[in-house]
Amino acid sequence: MKPNCPATELLKALNGKWKSDIFQYAAKGPVRFGNLLKFLPEANKQSLTVALRDLEQDGFLLRTVVQVKPLHVEYRLSEKGIQAIEIFKSIELLKK
Repeated sequence: MKPNCPATELLKALNGKWKSDIFQYAAKGPVRFGNLLKFLPEANKQSLTVALRDLEQDGFLLRTVVQVKPLHVEYRLSEKGIQAIEIFKSIELLKK
């Protein structure tokens, strides 16, 4: 694959501990950090935080601070993340 190929970019972005799991969970809708910890009981806070920041930096997740008490943070797929889900659906069809 070419270095700037979109498929390469997607694979690199999702290569890392917990990233594909986070991506899969966020595809269902907005998710809180605490819910991710419950969904991924083997993950620790630090590794989960790093993975979330990486996905946000790569443009696949959006982070929103919800200004209600108690304050909390939600993560959801960005437009780029939604497009990546469509790619995964297409790949899934190829497996059939």
